[in-house]
Amino acid sequence: MRFPLLLFIIIPISEIMLLLKVSQYIGAWTTVGLVLLTACVGLNLLKRQGLSTLSRFQERLQSGQIPAQEIVEGMLIAFSGALLLTPGFITDAIGFTCLLPQVRALIAKRILKSGSGFVGMGGFSSQAGFRQQNSPFDKGETIDGEYREEADPKPSIDKHEKD
Repeated sequence: MRFPLLLFIIIPISEIMLLLKVSQYIGAWTTVGLVLLTACVGLNLLKRQGLSTLSRFQERLQSGQIPAQEIVEGMLIAFSGALLLTPGFITDAIGFTCLLPQVRALIAKRILKSGSGFVGMGGFSSQAGFRQQNSPFDKGETIDGEYREEADPKPSIDKHEKD
């Protein structure tokens, strides 16, 4: 619990210190321009990587497999996008690193293998296929039944009490 809180304190302070240091060397407006440039380049990469992952996700679904790897990679892409939109060079470096397909695939495999995320929730693993529930319809059985349409339904109790 303390580690995430510590990160929320240390990372912004480090980002501010680094931005100030860089602006001393290249100027304030150039630093702002560089931050905006990394955000634009990052968003372009984010779009491409997201569409690529979505395409693989759909291919896995059509082949009857659960796209666990692609789901985790999609979450990593969203995380990378948030980091790239956050002003600063440290978060940009982490965001760009997570957008690299090889790095992202490795992180996703480790998450799935560790048992955290979907596998730990008893959901599924990347090797599992879809399993259908057993129902009478799977075996070609017919369920027979009857119905009738009542034009005048039975009156409610309230009507009789008023009479």
